[in-house]
Amino acid sequence: MAQDSVGLPSDFQFWMRKLSVWDLASTLETQQDTCRHLPRFQEFLRQLYEALKEMDSNAIIERFPTVGQLLAKTCRNPLILAYDESQKILIWCLCCLIKKDPQNSGESKFNSWTRGLLSHILSTFRFDIKEVDLFTQVLGYAPTDYYPGLLKNMVLSLVSELRENHLNGFNTQRRMAPERVRSLSRVCVPLVTLPDFEPLVEALLTYHGHEPQEVLWPEFCDAVNEAFLLKKISLPTSAILCLWLRHLPSLENTMLHLFEKLISSERNFLRRIECFMKDSSLPAAACHPAIFRVVDEMFRYALLETDGALEVLAAIQVFTRCFVEALEKEDKQRCQENQRGKESFQQTALKQVDIQLKFAFKTYFPYASPSLVMVLLQHPKDIPQGLWHQALKHISEMLKEVVEDQTHGSYGGPFESWFLFVHFGGWADMVAEQLMTSEAEAEAPEALLWLLAFSCSPGAGHQQRAQTMVEVKAVLSCLMKLLRSPTLSARDLQAAAGEGGEGAPRPPACQQLIRRLLLNFLLWAPGGHAIAQEVITLMAQTDAIMHEIIGFLDQTLYRWDHLCVEAPRSRKLARELLAELRGQA
Repeated sequence: MAQDSVGLPSDFQFWMRKLSVWDLASTLETQQDTCRHLPRFQEFLRQLYEALKEMDSNAIIERFPTVGQLLAKTCRNPLILAYDESQKILIWCLCCLIKKDPQNSGESKFNSWTRGLLSHILSTFRFDIKEVDLFTQVLGYAPTDYYPGLLKNMVLSLVSELRENHLNGFNTQRRMAPERVRSLSRVCVPLVTLPDFEPLVEALLTYHGHEPQEVLWPEFCDAVNEAFLLKKISLPTSAILCLWLRHLPSLENTMLHLFEKLISSERNFLRRIECFMKDSSLPAAACHPAIFRVVDEMFRYALLETDGALEVLAAIQVFTRCFVEALEKEDKQRCQENQRGKESFQQTALKQVDIQLKFAFKTYFPYASPSLVMVLLQHPKDIPQGLWHQALKHISEMLKEVVEDQTHGSYGGPFESWFLFVHFGGWADMVAEQLMTSEAEAEAPEALLWLLAFSCSPGAGHQQRAQTMVEVKAVLSCLMKLLRSPTLSARDLQAAAGEGGEGAPRPPACQQLIRRLLLNFLLWAPGGHAIAQEVITLMAQTDAIMHEIIGFLDQTLYRWDHLCVEAPRSRKLARELLAELRGQA
């Protein structure tokens, strides 16, 4: 790119002379000369853009003081605008000239003038700009006065025409031609981040014609999605929903962007992941089952590809919680609309259409038992804390019936049941905690032991799951004895964790379960805070285990916040450990 820009000054002067000749004369000879040079001139424009995009507006004017004149002459040449990608590249160049924060009236006027050139290009969709120039001159307005308003009105006019398409349906006399819509979306590719064009971008996304194929230019959808992810454009959820429904790669790229955050800057920061998800409109858009199914399938593949990575599991739980909140918000809005007084016929018709879009949960979870879905949808916060133990037992019994009873084969087998269960982190992550803190029974209930073993190893057979339950029960029994001990040491916990581990080493899933029990013990045992750092140092023998512990603490605090769990001492210890481990990671 640097080599391409070396010869730009001399090329610049050459093309400036050419444009002047083409501008002054419109003979057949000049038109033929223009056509012969179109490929070379387009390449020059591309090189010019590569140079301009690396500079600020002041540097541009310093290096190319007559760049505005060159671009203006280019805008006035219909042969150049009609050739290949010249129009698009020209718009890119003009966007580089606009100063986002003008410091004086001169810079403001230059911005207005540049917007005028943009409106000139867009005028090919509406009317002849020369007629507007003559009219405004008669009225005594300077170009810098009317160009910003002209651009705004032109955008609003195009928006109005696109919306008339939607209202008029098959009334072809008043509809914008599909080819024109496609061409307009192509022109808007480099303009999507400019605030003046946001209404037009939204109107294009929500445009609904009756064509059998998509009319919007794919690059337009890509540009809008990228600008939205980078927060360079603000669009309502309805527009983003339309974008993802009509352009699947945009939704896929949004999910890939989320996964990048999970494995990099936002790893083990569930609060940040939640903020990103809400800002991205993923949960709200997922109220449409088609969006939910794509998002859920991508989470499924991510789990399979990463062997059930804890970061992905945590992201699924955050997404599901935000999704359920969005559904509840949507239902409340419907209820409020239904309670309103008299409505016009049009409002009633629109409402009937809206009600038809309310989908059953079976649509979102087609492979799951409907009764199990409804039980899991009950938020733990809405159930008295003293009854959480019983609720988990009920969930365990329902899951066990589906997983181990062959008559429920239509629900997709163990993996589908586990995949449904881990969506609801409010329940899935509290099993070990309930086993450690519940005083309802002297012995750990089999239902919770089964649920804990199943949640960590859904692919295990009945015999392997039973063996895991035996080992976990033995460790839990030792920990419960230590809970009543007046003194605690890290070696005591080591011994408790190793009990029942003679012979063959435990499977990785079982080891992870034991670590989870030990961490819950440290948070809830009266003397746990005194030995917590030493125990964690002994546990975290690898970077993977270190990140597992960080993820557990982050997820625990996140869950406690949402469940309003009152445990000041445990919270304080969890925060201290999390801050220290993050500093070491």
